Amino acid sequence: MICPVKEKIILGIDPGTNIMGYGVLKVTGTKPEVLSLGVIDLRRCSDSYLKLKHIYERVQGIISSYLPDELAIEAPFFGKNVQSMLKLGRAQGVAIVAALCRDIPVTEYAPLKIKMAITGNGQATKEQVADMLKRMLHIPDSEIGPFMDATDALGAAYCHYLQMGRPAIQQKYSSWKDYIAKNPEKVK
Repeated sequence: MICPVKEKIILGIDPGTNIMGYGVLKVTGTKPEVLSLGVIDLRRCSDSYLKLKHIYERVQGIISSYLPDELAIEAPFFGKNVQSMLKLGRAQGVAIVAALCRDIPVTEYAPLKIKMAITGNGQATKEQVADMLKRMLHIPDSEIGPFMDATDALGAAYCHYLQMGRPAIQQKYSSWKDYIAKNPEKVK
């Protein structure tokens, strides 16, 4: 009997109150492929509540178009401006609710974890992340827009893809001796 190749679609979101990035990654077996990459431009909307409504509607539209199985979203980083953090948190929350209303599980990733997964350097620049994604996923320059928010969102989706096949390690071990002491059934 031939087993069908599993397919999963991951929606990545880089939350923002002026520009919100999104990237849609299709994974067939172990092969990732970019389905869509773009931004939700909110700069023309001056009312902060209408921005939230627009985010919800656009994220729902992206979900309807691509039917993602999971959402990977970048966690807001801690800034000094409390008002900016509140606005960013609201935007992130609305995107999360849009996914949850469609029963799509959500996973949040810290920017450092995403950068580390993509480039091997948690302090990588947006440009370095975008360049690495272009190379790994064979994205033509013409598909990369002027905003790095789209590639940041794709980075969240790709980070999630990388994490899918890696079970979380429950215990930390200080040495092989410690590992053997805690796992005697694995020693022959």
